[in-house]
Amino acid sequence: QVQLQESGPDLVKPSQTLSLTCTVSGGSITTSYDYWAWIRQPPGKGLDWMGAIAVDGSIYYNPSLKSRTSISRDTSKNQFFLQLSSLTPEDTAVYYCAGGSSLGGLSVQRTDFGSWGQGTEVTVSS
Repeated sequence: QVQLQESGPDLVKPSQTLSLTCTVSGGSITTSYDYWAWIRQPPGKGLDWMGAIAVDGSIYYNPSLKSRTSISRDTSKNQFFLQLSSLTPEDTAVYYCAGGSSLGGLSVQRTDFGSWGQGTEVTVSS
């Protein structure tokens, strides 16, 4: 069974860059799923798809976040990463990593991905 675990800071200051790591176990980021995604959920709001990296290394971003987002991976460590720059309090959310056969996209639903991390709560505040 593929398991995902997010790691990173829980509190960051406005204007700083958030860096999160998703560590995959019980499977491989090069074979287990076609896409590996980052999704967030602000308090009281729905899921917000941030982007994904495909098995072939292609990267897809939410257009509204593209200028501030970078997704990458380290296949030797079975990890993929998210960086989100120029943070504002509106970036406060629970951040999830997920793997699945679907890219996800702007109308992402939980059923789009077969495996999800438990989520990490990130607060942007001075």
